[in-house]
Amino acid sequence: MKKVSTILFLLVLFVSVKGFSQAAPPADFFAGKWEITIFGTPDGDAKLVTELIRKDGKLTGELKDPTGKRPEAIPITKIEEEANKLTIYFVAQGMDINVNLDKVDDDHLKGSLLGMFDSTALRIK
Repeated sequence: MKKVSTILFLLVLFVSVKGFSQAAPPADFFAGKWEITIFGTPDGDAKLVTELIRKDGKLTGELKDPTGKRPEAIPITKIEEEANKLTIYFVAQGMDINVNLDKVDDDHLKGSLLGMFDSTALRIK
């Protein structure tokens, strides 16, 4: 009887430890507010602010000029998302534009606009 009690105790202990040690599901890294800076454009360095929101399993949002020079928001047409990479597509001045951004750390992304202009993104808290 003592062996059965010991085995049951160990089994309950194992199940309890296993249940509490489960890792929390990963946070939605790319969702949130970001300030994107594009360096060296013909108009100089450009800044855009976006708040990426997950709807129906996909990220969506719009780009805004924080300086107020362009009051209308630019709709994001598509977002491709991988584990550590994000590509944002939008239309500006009649051209399809994409910004590729790779995760640097929890608050920074780095990449390029159209593969020509360096860009960074900073999480706004």
